[in-house]
Amino acid sequence: MMKIEGIAAFVAVAEAGSISEAARRLRLSKSVVSERLAEMERTLGATLLHRTTRKLTLTEDGIAFLERATRIVREIEDAASDMAERRGTLAGPLRIAAPVTFGRMHLGPALYPFLAEHPDIELSLDLDDRRVDPASDGYDAIVRHGAIADSRLVAWKLAKSRRVLTASPDYLARNGTPRSLAELDGHRGIFYTNRGVADWRFQGPDGPVLIRARLGLRVNNGDMIRDAALAGLGIALLPAFIAGPAISAGLLTAIDVGFHPDDEFIYMAHPEGRHPSAKLRAIADHLKKAFGDPPYWEP
Repeated sequence: MMKIEGIAAFVAVAEAGSISEAARRLRLSKSVVSERLAEMERTLGATLLHRTTRKLTLTEDGIAFLERATRIVREIEDAASDMAERRGTLAGPLRIAAPVTFGRMHLGPALYPFLAEHPDIELSLDLDDRRVDPASDGYDAIVRHGAIADSRLVAWKLAKSRRVLTASPDYLARNGTPRSLAELDGHRGIFYTNRGVADWRFQGPDGPVLIRARLGLRVNNGDMIRDAALAGLGIALLPAFIAGPAISAGLLTAIDVGFHPDDEFIYMAHPEGRHPSAKLRAIADHLKKAFGDPPYWEP
């Protein structure tokens, strides 16, 4: 008879890409996960995974089995959560991905009191600035900053996110303060690598305007972009949730060029077609209230 523990081990390995990482997520030993996989393959009479010393890949049978196996595991997790919720308890595993800087500065402090109030929730929070796919990477939801564009995701807005052109007083004293979009052309820019291009996008009276400053630095982390601006390396277009404290302290200066960057949001998104659990909805509602409208980090 097929055991749910074996199905869960197979799904975890397929999502994690390795037995060791799956064992870490399941909080089991590698030997136990390997044993459950082997038993699953014996029960099915099929090889689900190709194992080599360098990598692990799904066989054709594994690919065919994965979709239904994932659905089975999710249904059982949701059923267990629903039973807990019927007893007035938010409980069970939850896996969320979020950007590093926002997670450290705002998401973590907002989540800690919620988790203390609901100790039966088993939250795994992965902080990573790369863009992850919640469906294929095995997340219940992701927290992101930016425009809401991915049609495969159902997004819940948590807070507005205003971006601010900013630089250190020292940089502006040496290079002058730009007062128009045209004056930005001669300045050095500090850009966020994960946006893909080194430019600034503003909303003008006739539509979007793209400004390409001289490249001073490209980096894939918001903390380092702020620190580079503090060091006087150039102008950065930073979210207020990163730049706000430094602007309020006078360490960075907000620059007004007469136009605003595109509107963006802090949002939580889950894969389309997946019924969000009560605990996920409860976390989203809690975060929305914790961040406020307008959000508390506005300078």
